[in-house]
Amino acid sequence: MNNLIVKSMAGLIFLDLVLGLAMFLPAGSLAFWQAWLFLLVWTVCVLLITVYLMKYDQKLLASRTQAGPVAETQKIQQIIQGFASLFFIGIFIVAGFNFRFHWAVVPSPLSWIANAFVVLGFFIVFLTFKENSFTSATIEVADEQKVVTSGPYKVVRHPMYAGAILLLIFTPIALGSWVALPFRCP
Repeated sequence: MNNLIVKSMAGLIFLDLVLGLAMFLPAGSLAFWQAWLFLLVWTVCVLLITVYLMKYDQKLLASRTQAGPVAETQKIQQIIQGFASLFFIGIFIVAGFNFRFHWAVVPSPLSWIANAFVVLGFFIVFLTFKENSFTSATIEVADEQKVVTSGPYKVVRHPMYAGAILLLIFTPIALGSWVALPFRCP
């Protein structure tokens, strides 16, 4: 089996486990249905994108597997990525506590709608990957890189960030937690 497939799938499984623990431990229950639904949506979307990249753009997939604070070469980017990672995981921890203590519960239909926006965010990220093979997980410029003006880039200069913002805004709502909203971005 291709090492890239193993690395990609291991990364997805690890991230799913971390997210699951970050939600279910604070929730104190496996009955946190919003967490199960979100994990399903998250995993299917990431898996579909990974399969597409495995088939059509392995170089981009390889660069996307090198992510987070340790992948950055500049100290300031490592710090920014470190804080972003803490805020990101904070969404899931706070949502878990929100489930346990019923601080500010989102109505069920809104959680379902929010999951649809999470899917939309992933779709925008997918379109970005499809259009631009240079959407590395780290900030860098390659010699053969060109400015892209087609696809989602016709609408917004940084479509991957637009998709990620949708994900970050709607994840706390998908998890049934108004309280987790402030953790969506540093």
